[in-house]
Amino acid sequence: MIEIGKFQNLKIANFTSFGAYLDAETGVRHDNILLPVKQLPEGAKVGDELEVFIYRDSEERLIATTRKPFAQLGELAYLKVNAKTKIGAFLDLGLERGLFLPFKEQKYPIQMGKHYLVKVYLDKSQRLSATTQIYEYLSADAPYQKNDKVIGIVYSVNPEMGAFVAVDNKYMGLIPNNEYFTDLKEGDQVEARVIRVREDGKLDLSPRELSHLQRDNDTVKILEGIKNYGGFLALNDKSSPIEIESRLHMSKAAFKRAVGKLLKENKVEQTEGGLREIEF
Repeated sequence: MIEIGKFQNLKIANFTSFGAYLDAETGVRHDNILLPVKQLPEGAKVGDELEVFIYRDSEERLIATTRKPFAQLGELAYLKVNAKTKIGAFLDLGLERGLFLPFKEQKYPIQMGKHYLVKVYLDKSQRLSATTQIYEYLSADAPYQKNDKVIGIVYSVNPEMGAFVAVDNKYMGLIPNNEYFTDLKEGDQVEARVIRVREDGKLDLSPRELSHLQRDNDTVKILEGIKNYGGFLALNDKSSPIEIESRLHMSKAAFKRAVGKLLKENKVEQTEGGLREIEF
């Protein structure tokens, strides 16, 4: 039985001037599937068995290819938007025809040229299509433990909760909104640290390092900020969290810890107006 959107082994039934027809094993010649001539291996002959991927061409006919798509039916894949139309978008699947992403399956605004994590499925017309609604296809049995480093894709952002991340494109993760201070959007790839493995197996993540390492990173940010603002950074421990976050992309608590370290090391001086680096 032919499975659209998957690899399978089919035998060459006969040749034509524009390619070879592969035996669909239905007993009906009309059901056989075309493998275009440019996809034919050199020296191929009738009866040879080829591994091919089956999908529909621009005229909705079943067609075979020896090319390897970026994903098969039922898989999650991080794909680039190649085109946007009135009826949806088309993603680069690595084949001649793009993968259709209908408007109704776009759960957030998408941008040309950006990658997004999608699930490949068959629509009612048996065409390969994509959806950005992937939560139900993710697993909660990740092999990671606290403080492990992971890589994932943001697939949903909830201002009240945080950024939902598909770790390894497989596992459920969340960066709580108090753990990141840069603008995260759907489709962003992030590197994070596991800060908690919940009882249900889901991962809480943070793009920030362990506190002592992050403090070192934050001191560098502050010193760079002082230089960028002409030698004086108009922030101190009385500044609002919003001011600190907008200028340095860190929390007020992290700012105060880093400033404390810089003061102790005698690298900055703090005035009522802000911070100045001490020159030696």
